Amino acid sequence: MVSRHTRIVEKVQTRLKFRQLRLLVAVGQHQNIQGAARELNVSQPAATKMIKDLELDFEVQLFDRTNRGVIPTAYGEALIRQGQLILAQVSNAAQELDDLNDGSSGRVVIGSLLAASSGLLPQAIDQLMHERPHVAVKVVEGTNDALMPALRRGAIDMVVGRLPTHRHRDEIAQSKLFDETIVAVTGPDHPLAGQSGLSFEDLKPFGWILPPPETSLRRQVDMFFGGQGMYAPASYVDSVSFLINRSLLQRRPLICLMPRHVPEQDIAWGSLARLDWQVPFGAGPVGISLNAKARLSPAAEALIGYLEQAAAEQL
Repeated sequence: MVSRHTRIVEKVQTRLKFRQLRLLVAVGQHQNIQGAARELNVSQPAATKMIKDLELDFEVQLFDRTNRGVIPTAYGEALIRQGQLILAQVSNAAQELDDLNDGSSGRVVIGSLLAASSGLLPQAIDQLMHERPHVAVKVVEGTNDALMPALRRGAIDMVVGRLPTHRHRDEIAQSKLFDETIVAVTGPDHPLAGQSGLSFEDLKPFGWILPPPETSLRRQVDMFFGGQGMYAPASYVDSVSFLINRSLLQRRPLICLMPRHVPEQDIAWGSLARLDWQVPFGAGPVGISLNAKARLSPAAEALIGYLEQAAAEQL
């Protein structure tokens, strides 16, 4: 007896068209068949039929119909996610062939978190470009909340930085490079710079540069502040940009929390100062996050090796 899974796979392999996947993803984005049909330049009846054909082939209901449009069911959300990955892989394949045709030796799209931005990732990219002079590299900066969905869709090859919490672990493979701690950093002229044996009481009067609210480090900061008599900074800036944070620290008497490796060079040059206060939270692993279902290009595989070498040199 043929199993349901085998039956569906056989039907889909012979009937599924990329245009159906594009429509499926568009309907999920618009939550409206008419808008998706317009985007793909097909009639609404034709679009409706394509969705119904998908539901028949996969033997599930993909969307709930409402007066305001359509909402993906759990089956629909799963198929949209897989459809995005398939379309991204086709786009990546076309881009890699185009790069090879132009004389490039591969392409890598990297999501970068703050912990990797100053030393780890630049060192690995430098080595990759040395070994593959025609490689095409794209770096996308952001937070885990922004980069992990792009990784799951196949829009980027890897995310380098603090490894995500359990909220992002579905379909994500993680590789730890090293453990990182958090330090408190100021400009060199800050009143607390150079003082020893600081306590949190010494830090309270000053403004802060904090990680964005959607990050795990910010949640730890908020918990710590709450445990210090519900402390609330007199002023603060939410920022994940190292360049902006460094400039602000040099202009104003602010305190910024950073992964230990990020400001090391600036501290050595004297453009930033590390406060003598042990941050009691935020320690965690730095590493590489990959889409467990995606296949990496040779250039991406090579970059992982260079990241591992760079991490070993930092320890």
